[in-house]
Amino acid sequence: MNNNDIKTSENKKILITGGAGFIGSHVVRRFVRSYPEYQIFNLDALTYAGNLENLKDIENETNYSFVKGDITDAPFIDQLFENHKFDGVIHLAAESHVDRSIHDPLAFAKTNILGTMILLNAFKTTWEGNWKGKRFYHISTDEVYGSLGDTGFFTEETAYDPNSPYSASKASSDHFVRAYGETYGMPYVITNCSNNYGPNHFPEKLIPLFINNIINNKPLPVYGDGNYTRDWLYVIDHAIAIDLVFHKGKNQETYNIGGFNEWKNIDLVKLLCRLMDNKLGREEGTSERLITYVKDRPGHDLRYAIDATKINKELGWKPSVTFEEGLDKTIDWYLDNEEWLQGVTSGAYQQYYKKQYKD
Repeated sequence: MNNNDIKTSENKKILITGGAGFIGSHVVRRFVRSYPEYQIFNLDALTYAGNLENLKDIENETNYSFVKGDITDAPFIDQLFENHKFDGVIHLAAESHVDRSIHDPLAFAKTNILGTMILLNAFKTTWEGNWKGKRFYHISTDEVYGSLGDTGFFTEETAYDPNSPYSASKASSDHFVRAYGETYGMPYVITNCSNNYGPNHFPEKLIPLFINNIINNKPLPVYGDGNYTRDWLYVIDHAIAIDLVFHKGKNQETYNIGGFNEWKNIDLVKLLCRLMDNKLGREEGTSERLITYVKDRPGHDLRYAIDATKINKELGWKPSVTFEEGLDKTIDWYLDNEEWLQGVTSGAYQQYYKKQYKD
C-alpha cells in the first residue's frame, strides 16, 4: 500500500456529485454495493439528465442517502459539508453536452467552473491542515485536450487546447482543482475520460439517441461527413476505473481513462444499425436508410484518442469488454427498458431535438 491509498476498512463519508446522472449512477451503485462500511451521499440537482430511476435497485440500502441540491448554491454546499464532514468527494456533476454549450455557454461556466470552486472551497474549509485520508476526485473529459489529427494520442502530459464552451469550462475546472492542490495542499486526483456509453444514458448523446430513433423509425442525424473519430468507453468499466483511482491513485496526479477503442462516427452508426436490425427482426439495411447527414456543428473536433497506459501500468486497469460486446449489452438494456426510455424522452426534449438538428 502506498502513502496515497485510501483505506477501505475505515468508516468514511463519501459525497458523489451528479450521482443520479449517467456515469454517476453507475459509480454510486458500485460504491454502495462494494463498500458497506462507507456512507455514500448522492448529491444531484435532478436536472433533465438526472434520474433517480437509475438507482431504484439501491435506494433503500442503509449506507446510501440522496440529497437534492445544486453545487452552485454556496450556502447550501457549505452547510452540507459542515453537517457531514465528507472525507472524500467524487465530483461528476457537470453540464456535459457540447451542443447545449454552444447554445448556452454561461450555464456551463456556472455549473462546471463556479460549482467546482464552491465544492473545492467547502472541502478546503472542512479539512485544511488535516488532510490525512482525505481526497477530492475530479472527473473530467478528454475534450480539454482539443483535437488530434490522424495519428497520435492524448496523454496526461498533452497541453490543454479546448475548442468548445463545454471543454473550455471543464479545462478551467481542472485548473482550479490543481490550483487548490498547489496552494492549499489539498489531496486531489483528476481523471480525463473518453466518450462513455452504456445503460441509463440520457438520449441526447449519439448512441442512446440513435437507439431510440431506430426503435421509432426516426432520422439518424450525422454531423458533417461522419468521419469524426472518438474513443469509446463502457460506463461500467469507467466506474471500475473510478473506484481504483479513488482508492489507489497517487495524490496530485492525473489519469487518462480510455477504451483503446477508436471508431469513426459513421462506422459506429452503421454497426449500430446492423445490430438493431438483427435484434428488431428487421431486414438488413432498414435502419441504415434512416441516416441523415446534417450541418456540422461549430468547433467540431476531428479526433479524440486516449493513451490509457498510465492507469493500466500503475493500477492494473483495462477495459473488460470489446466495443462490440459493450454495444450489444447496451442495446439489450435499452430494448429491455423501453419504459425508462419513453419516460426520459419528454415533449421538452423533443423540442430541443428539433432545434438542435435542424439544417
